[in-house]
Amino acid sequence: MECISETQAAQDEVVDIGVALRESNIQDVLGELDGELIGLVPVKLRIRQIASLLLVERLREQMALCADPPSLHMCFTGRPGTGKTTVAMRMAKILHRLGYVRRGHLVVATRDDLVGQYVGHTAPKTKEILQKATGGVLFIDEAYYLYRAENERDYGQEAIEILLQFMENRRDDLVVILAGYKERMDSFFQSNPGMHSRIAHHIDFPDYSLDELIEIAELMARQQMYGFDEDSRAAFKEYLQLRIKQPLFANARSVRNAIDRIKLRQAVRLVEQGGRIAKQELARIDALDIRQSRVFQGGLDGAEVHSPAKALQV
Repeated sequence: MECISETQAAQDEVVDIGVALRESNIQDVLGELDGELIGLVPVKLRIRQIASLLLVERLREQMALCADPPSLHMCFTGRPGTGKTTVAMRMAKILHRLGYVRRGHLVVATRDDLVGQYVGHTAPKTKEILQKATGGVLFIDEAYYLYRAENERDYGQEAIEILLQFMENRRDDLVVILAGYKERMDSFFQSNPGMHSRIAHHIDFPDYSLDELIEIAELMARQQMYGFDEDSRAAFKEYLQLRIKQPLFANARSVRNAIDRIKLRQAVRLVEQGGRIAKQELARIDALDIRQSRVFQGGLDGAEVHSPAKALQV
């Protein structure tokens, strides 16, 4: 009844959503997402929807409109290199600016950080990470590795039980984001229904298209003051078309690794060439810097080499 009377008393009050949005500064964070991440339109839309929900929930609370605190725990699914960690960092900022967590920091963890190797080891490890993440967001990558049904003596289940307790009891100051491949996360939730019931938002991160990967490569190169010319851009497109079909392709992460190896080949080419060169040659990526990759011979890029003669083929 107290809540009802408060609501009635506030019926004639008004709230300016535009002012609340500006004062929260979450638009700056959403702008960072647009500027940092190529593509991922459905992911960015979902983040905006969640941010809008959280803003309105705060306004409802201020206007004494009764509501249970929103559930904030999330699951990000997708292949490696699709921006899950970057989005988690921005989500931590949004939660902080709207007052849902105190500090807004991100702690990234895997099974090794949470699960011990002997009796009595798991609980202190898990609690230490959770205490470190309290006030912000705990991002657990490849969370399905916490549960190993085939091993009855595995301590992962103990970590899951402690995690569930914190997700429930500290939900006003700790947000947990589980991440991993979608199929494996689905199996994980089937085996751990208690975990599934605590996840409010499921966001799937799609693979980047070929054009988006090229755009990502050009952005990464520009940020390091390198540039493709027409021939090297065409060569990199061919490289990606081959690399995507190979094992262990990891979207933007693989593009970043490819750029690092291209820089290595460019440096070796310039040193072997010697002499005086124009300033722009230090920044120009040549098609040769790309086509020397093992990918063009059917191998994996970055494969281990054993002789100096093959050094440029890494």
